[in-house]
Amino acid sequence: MRVLTGIQPSGALHIGNYFGAIKQMVDLQENSDLFIFIPNYHALTSLKNAPALKQNTLDAAINFMALGIDPSKSTLWVQSDVKEVLELYWILSGYTPMGLLERAHSYKDKVAKGIAANHSLFSYPVLMAADILLYDSDVIPVGKDQIQHVEIARDIAIKFNNDFGEIFTVPTFKVEEEVATVPGIDGAKMSKSYGNTIDIFCGEKELKKTIARVVTDSTPLEEPKDYTTCNVFALAKLFLKNDEVEALKERYTKGGEGYGHFKAYLNELIWNYFADAREKRAYFLDHPNEVIEILEAGACKARSIASEKMKIVRDLVGIYR
Repeated sequence: MRVLTGIQPSGALHIGNYFGAIKQMVDLQENSDLFIFIPNYHALTSLKNAPALKQNTLDAAINFMALGIDPSKSTLWVQSDVKEVLELYWILSGYTPMGLLERAHSYKDKVAKGIAANHSLFSYPVLMAADILLYDSDVIPVGKDQIQHVEIARDIAIKFNNDFGEIFTVPTFKVEEEVATVPGIDGAKMSKSYGNTIDIFCGEKELKKTIARVVTDSTPLEEPKDYTTCNVFALAKLFLKNDEVEALKERYTKGGEGYGHFKAYLNELIWNYFADAREKRAYFLDHPNEVIEILEAGACKARSIASEKMKIVRDLVGIYR
């Protein structure tokens, strides 16, 4: 089973990114043929700063490997290193009804938020379909907001296959229903756009300051606390085993500890949990050429698959060589 996913090169990662997506990928690479690409062409729809995009792309690879993506178990590459995806994107555009794209929720949402309407933003789902179909991907892990994009890829694949036979694998999406929404320090969903994130690779002092800002109520120190409504508890339980969660609940209900104690505990949990990742990240930051070699090896594997698929597609549509 080939599983394909793309992770945007969007700068610093927060713990919502980790528990919402990256941790599942680390688990998936153990029992599937996992393909992971860094979609820098897609990033052009929102990031118009060339130095930042280049740096973010390399940083993304470093961060993902630091957090457990293993290039010996997965195929990791940068989208732009396999140019065939752009050729397939154009060919698939001829099999994409306008109405299909006009119904895309993501485009409407982004324009409503003030992002300038342009062709790349509008045709984003076709490039995503090319990413998926080029590698005969079976399963695409997505958040609920990305389900429609996989459905569009399915529609395009079926339309192409109706004309030429079973050329493309028709993918299915996989939503991790059990992954809870990770709350930010204010209790709302953790998001950079809300300014409520806890960065994974921030310094020790910065982490402590961020944890201190987690919103809590005014229950006195000596009284029991309601863990079901506590943002600190909701964050802490992400890092705990079942028995540890139960022990923390006991601390809340018996009273005698203030939120400062629980914030100190949360700070320790986060700092210790990502200790190995910080060490790996420091190594890769000191060895960027090694990172580039890993990405080139991943691109070589992805390109070999893509080139074979495109030989078939070119011949079918009449591209003479």
